[in-house]
Amino acid sequence: MKKIATLVLVSVLGGIITLSAYKLFLENNNTQTTNQLNEAATVFPVSNYSNSSFIPENSINFTKAAEKTIHTVVHVKNTTIGSSRQLTFEDLFYGRSPQRSQVGTGSGVIISPDGYIITNNHVITGSSELTVTLNDNSTYEATIIGSDDKTDIALLKIDTEQELPYTTFGDSDQAKIGEWVLAVGNPFNLTSTVTAGIISAKSRDLTGGRNTQSFIQTDAAVNPGNSGGALVNSNGDLIGINTAISSQTGSYIGYSFAVPSNIARKVVEDLLEYGNVQKGVLGVSGGALNSNFAEKLSVAETEGFYIDTVEEQSGAQEAGLKPGDIIKKIDHVKISKFSDLSGYLSTKRPEDVVQITYLRSGQLKEVPVTLNKNLNFSIPPFGIVKNATKEDLKKYNTTNGVKISRLSQSYSKYLRDNGVREGDIIISINNIKVYNIDDVQEIISNKSAYEPLRIELINSNGQIERYNFK
Repeated sequence: MKKIATLVLVSVLGGIITLSAYKLFLENNNTQTTNQLNEAATVFPVSNYSNSSFIPENSINFTKAAEKTIHTVVHVKNTTIGSSRQLTFEDLFYGRSPQRSQVGTGSGVIISPDGYIITNNHVITGSSELTVTLNDNSTYEATIIGSDDKTDIALLKIDTEQELPYTTFGDSDQAKIGEWVLAVGNPFNLTSTVTAGIISAKSRDLTGGRNTQSFIQTDAAVNPGNSGGALVNSNGDLIGINTAISSQTGSYIGYSFAVPSNIARKVVEDLLEYGNVQKGVLGVSGGALNSNFAEKLSVAETEGFYIDTVEEQSGAQEAGLKPGDIIKKIDHVKISKFSDLSGYLSTKRPEDVVQITYLRSGQLKEVPVTLNKNLNFSIPPFGIVKNATKEDLKKYNTTNGVKISRLSQSYSKYLRDNGVREGDIIISINNIKVYNIDDVQEIISNKSAYEPLRIELINSNGQIERYNFK
């Protein structure tokens, strides 16, 4: 019995000691750990209410840019007159084609306090009446000052006695990929609407190399009605004119495109000063390099513009550029693809001087090039002509004329069968002597659509030939 009592007593004492130790050490440690976790959690409070004290000092704030821009963006209504598709029995009986008005809408941006407005050419095309509604709901009739279908830019003017709010041009060349931008316009006939995004790409070509256009790509939401609206940076400076979207539905799906402000500003200045767009021509043709093209040419470079031919009498020829040279930079702009080169040249005029950095035989060289006027002009359906040199005129024994550089594909067989060749000299068009392609352009632009085209030329045999095209 004594042994059993002793064992029970030892067991009870051991239990007391174990429970006391657990209470003293283990439970205190657990309590301390729990408190530490709770303290750590309070460092980052979770709340459904915004707390401005946690917003970084350099956080982007779009309110100032929006306030600066929203009152400068206008709603443009284009009324056109077209034939009605719904014909009555009387219309059919009398052979009438009733006319009806059609209305299209877009956006525009006020760029001066006296009422000059920039928009897209496709917004105002075919208009019989144009009206502009400001953000305060006042409406004005607009006059077209000029337009350019190649860049899709048009300039309008409204007359008002008050000074209007306006947006200033920024430098689109300085815009960076990843930079925040705002798109301001009138989508779906709504009043001025602001959306935000970033610049996704620059020098974007939407035609696969068939066009000289160069767009800024953004992911700011742009929808029908936004055309002609403003793309601004976080300072509210105009860096682009919203122009197009890439969509299979007709509505925004993540990609939108804007004409860079440097191109748009140059077009506006040209329209105001000259009445048309002045284009500076480098005088080279070729293609942008990639791995496949570089392999065919047996060159090691995969970026840059490869010069295949150099135009006679061009600034490029006078500066010493040659076929096989690879243009790597123009001024400060790196040339990786054709739209880099064409986009930058779209901001230049004849007689402007650009610095060309090019690669020849593995060595980088730099040379100034003076840009020319367009050296070629297309005469549909005849072909393309260029200015003739003194040697060309002497060879054909004439004192005036322009040189045929390429025959039209449509009429090349007919013309060749009649002895016409590239290199022959056109001496007159519609009985007016021509001395350069400016003369040709003026004659063609002033010709009535119903007037036939009469061309007089000297062929390689020294014979004068006359051709009429209706």
